[in-house]
Amino acid sequence: LSCGFPGNKELEPLKYAKVATDASVSRRKVEGCILGITSLLSHCLGKGENAALVLRDVGVLLFEGRRVHMKFYPDFLEKITGKRILEGAALKVPQLLDMVVSRAVPIASLTFTGRVIIFP
Repeated sequence: LSCGFPGNKELEPLKYAKVATDASVSRRKVEGCILGITSLLSHCLGKGENAALVLRDVGVLLFEGRRVHMKFYPDFLEKITGKRILEGAALKVPQLLDMVVSRAVPIASLTFTGRVIIFP
């Protein structure tokens, strides 16, 4: 079942079984993890707390007040673009520096409160 959105965009439900197979865990564990994460994130945002949702191989999704922004790991961007990211590219496109975060940077330093939620 898909929900339609303006601009002919479709929202598809998460395929728990595929995620479970890809992660080599049970469907029940996937459902429990996702429910736990969404509940915790909803609780944090409902209380007006800043949060950082770490997507292990992708980057960090930051929630700060009403602002939400994504910071990507360089190796993820390199994988999808096929190009080195930090060698000169940042100098040509300064906005790129705002979108990239090193894995070595403590996640807590990216948000005002230091609350960190790690996606499994």
